[in-house]
Amino acid sequence: MKRFKLVIAYDGTHYCGWQIQPNGITVEEVINKKLSELLREDIKVIGASRTDSGVHAMGNVAVFDSETNIPGDKLSYALNQRLPDDIVIQSSCQVADDFHPRYCDTRKTYEYQIYNAKFENPLKSRYSHFVFLPLRIEEMQKAAEIIKGEHDFKSFCSARGQALTTVRTIYDLDVYKEGNIVKIRISGNGFLYNMVRIIVGTLIKVGLGVYPPEYVQEIMDAKDRTKAGPKVPAKGLTLVGIEYL
Repeated sequence: MKRFKLVIAYDGTHYCGWQIQPNGITVEEVINKKLSELLREDIKVIGASRTDSGVHAMGNVAVFDSETNIPGDKLSYALNQRLPDDIVIQSSCQVADDFHPRYCDTRKTYEYQIYNAKFENPLKSRYSHFVFLPLRIEEMQKAAEIIKGEHDFKSFCSARGQALTTVRTIYDLDVYKEGNIVKIRISGNGFLYNMVRIIVGTLIKVGLGVYPPEYVQEIMDAKDRTKAGPKVPAKGLTLVGIEYL
C-alpha cells in the first residue's frame, strides 16, 4: 500500500463544503468517487482543511492510500480527465506512509475579497462580498496588527466549533486594496470554525467606522462571540494554500 498526496483547487459555489455530509454533494465525495472509478479500489481521501459550504480553494491538500502502480506525479493527469470543471488537481505525488495532512505543523493561508464600490459588479459577485460604503483601509490595517500573534480567539469562533483549545497563532494579516477589490490575506497555524469570516466581518466594521481599531483588543479580551463583528458570506473566501513546516 502506498500513500499519495493531492493539491486541489476548486470553486466551492455548488458544493456543501469539503467534508462528506448527508444534505448535499461535497468536494470530498466527488474526489472519492472519481478516484475509486479510476483506480478500481474503494478510495477515501483525508483532507487537510474542511472548508465550509461555498468556500473556494487554490491549494487544499488531501492524501489517500492505494495499491496502484500509476506514478504519483501522473495521477493528477488521469484524475483531472474524470473530474468536473470546478475541481482540478494541481499536483500529485507519493509521500511517506505516515504522512497525515492534518497532524503536521502547517501554515495555512486564506484570502477574503470584498468588492468595495458604489454598485455591485456581476462579474465579481461569485468570488467577493459586496460592500457599497467606502472602507477605511488604514484603520483596518491598524486593527489587523492587533490580531497578529498568539491569542485566544474564542470571540472569533462560531458556537459549533469543537476545538480543544481556542488559542491560535496568526503569522500575517494584511489588508490592501487593488482597484475596487479589498483583499484580506491571513496566515496562521490553524483556524477555528468560521474564524476567518468573523475576523473579516469585524475588520469591515472597523473599515466602516463602527468600531475603532483598538476595540479589536477588547473583543479578544472578552472571549465572547457576541462582541465581535458578523460572519461574512462564504463566497468571498479562498483557501490559498497549506505549507508544511
